[in-house]
Parts: sequence; structure tokens; C-alpha cells
Amino acid sequence: MAAGLHEEAGPTTMEIAEDLAARMDFRRGIVVYDLEGTARRTGTSPATVKRHIRVMRELGALVWLVHGSKRNIALPGEPYMATGTIYGAVIPPVFDEAMGHRLSGTGYEARVCGVTEAGRERAVAQASVRSEARDQGRRRTERQRPSGRRGAPARTGGPVDNVVVDNPRSQAREPHSLGRYHRAPAVQVDGGCKDTSRKRAICPTAPRPSFKISYNPDGSRRTASQTRRGIGIIQQVRPRVTWTQRASSRELEVALRPRTNAGWDSQMIIEELHSWHLTWQPVNPAAYIRARLAQQATAEHQTAAAKLAEGWDEQAASGPLAASSPDLVRSVLHGLAEGLAAHSARQAELGLDDLTDDSAAATMAAFLNSRTGAPA
Repeated sequence: MAAGLHEEAGPTTMEIAEDLAARMDFRRGIVVYDLEGTARRTGTSPATVKRHIRVMRELGALVWLVHGSKRNIALPGEPYMATGTIYGAVIPPVFDEAMGHRLSGTGYEARVCGVTEAGRERAVAQASVRSEARDQGRRRTERQRPSGRRGAPARTGGPVDNVVVDNPRSQAREPHSLGRYHRAPAVQVDGGCKDTSRKRAICPTAPRPSFKISYNPDGSRRTASQTRRGIGIIQQVRPRVTWTQRASSRELEVALRPRTNAGWDSQMIIEELHSWHLTWQPVNPAAYIRARLAQQATAEHQTAAAKLAEGWDEQAASGPLAASSPDLVRSVLHGLAEGLAAHSARQAELGLDDLTDDSAAATMAAFLNSRTGAPA
């Protein structure tokens, strides 16, 4: 930053970079953005943090790995939790060129795989300088050691010899180039492009978002008036059924369309929902209603299929109940007469006589054949 490579870089940029470095996982080289927390810790505004993050990206010190969003990724029943933006710490290519590093790959996935000829010469020169410095230190120690304790090691109070790189300003904390120094898995990058190009953004052939079209059971397109009518019914149902209030009116309207399309009003829907006798709160009421109605529809379909397989005729079965009262009486009496006649014949076969000489079957048959029992 002191070299002036970027005109907007300054002390605030360094302060924000130090905050990121304090929270960074250096094994994988990643750090969570934490915009609000960074602004709070550094005493700046979120806009200032965004601006200096952009400066560090333009300097080649950060790369954007994962773009966060406000989409809720929490499990049902847990508090809201969004996805976070993740940056990766990188070394600018100019540093690797100055050190003579040979890279494998491009961009954030580039790794140090060797050194160039210039890098080898530089490494040999630095090794010679370090060796000479160690020899000078050893000779200096021998001269300063007391004569009576030649075998005892000398303790020096000065700092450990550490030859710095060409830039003297980088000796405070200079991170290593990304290489295979740790046995850590490679970072998976979600996308290869940072921004959408202007040419692609204004391209007339860019895909447009598709909108879902709702249809009625008869295949016709659902109109806005039908949706408004359904939402009006749901707005009367939702306050009176407590466990449905976790879902929005729109979600409940879609879930209860089988009932509203059938002409049910709010009172009928409320009575059905209360008849389920729920003693617990569904996490997703709309999904529960859809599943319950689907089970009912499946059961009704299976019942109808069973009746059809058995030859059940609803109209024929309800015929006697729909008949007039005289016809119903005659049908019942004819059945009784036939039953009594069969019983009398069975008793005669067994040798059992009736207690009286009167035949109940004959009496009933005579009544049915008389004018009184004749149909009108």
C-alpha cells in the first residue's frame, strides 16, 4: 500500500485487512465476509468496508469464492439463517514473478510447483547470505565468550537473524505463496466468473424468467378473479383455524383450491379443518393440507373403484327407499309372506305342527290379494 499501487488504498484498508487476517483459516486460505461484524469491529460503516474490500480485490489480495444470499438455509423449527459470502486470500502474481516461482494452473487455483532459473539463482544467493551471516555470528560469539567457559554456549539478547525480502516494508507479516505446504483439500470454487459481462447482460437472447401458470381442473387457465375469490375465503378461514396461521394466505389458497373450486365456502372449510382434531402445530400447514386432501382423494377413488368392481349400483340400491309409501309397504309384506311360507314348509318337513290351525302365510297372502292390499 505504501508503494501507491492503488490510489484508494490507505490505513483503513490495512485495518480491514488485519481484521480479515485475524479470522482467516490459513490452512484453506478462506475467510467469511461478516460485513456488519467487520464494520463494528473496525469502527467504520458497511459502505466503507465494501469499498476497501473492492480495493483489496483489485490489488489481487482477495478473490470472491462464494456469494452469500438471504435465502433461509435453516432446518424447520430453527431460527432464520442466511448464507455468507466467503473470500479467499491470494498472493498477487507480481510477488511470484519477483520470487521466481513457477505456477501450475491459473487464477485462484494456481499453485507453486517449482522455481525458475532466476528464482534458483535468488534462492542460492539467499542461502549463501544466510550461511555467511551464521558464520559471522559464530565467530563473533567465540570472540565474546569468556576464556574460562569455552565449552558453554553463549546466550545472545539480540533478535534472530532473518534476511528479509527486497521490499523492507513487508517484513512485518508477509504471507507465503499458496503452495502444497499443508495436507488440506483444495477449495471448491462455485463459479468461474466473478461478474456478468456487459455484452451478455444486454444480449437480447438472454433467457427470461419463466412464470408458473395455474390451471383449473377442467383445463382452463385460472383467472385473477378466481384467485381473489379464493384468497377472500382463506382470509376468513385463517383467523379461525389457529394452526394454519404459520402459512401465508397465498399458500393456503393454493393448498385449498380443491375445496374452493368445488364451491365450498369459508364455514365448510373451517368445519373440515376442525374435524381433523389436530393437537400439534404443523411446521408447514400448506404442505400438510395438501397431503391430507390428497389422502382423502385417494381413498375416495379406491372406494369408487371397489364398488365398480363389485357391480354396485347406487341407483338400484336406493330404489326401494325412493319408492312411495304404499309400494314400500307392499314390498315389505310380500317379503314377509314369502318368508313365512318358507318357514311353514320347513316346519312341516320336520314334523312340527303349528300351535294354531291358522296359517299366517295364507292370511297374509289373502290380504295381499284382496282389494285392501291391492296397489292404488
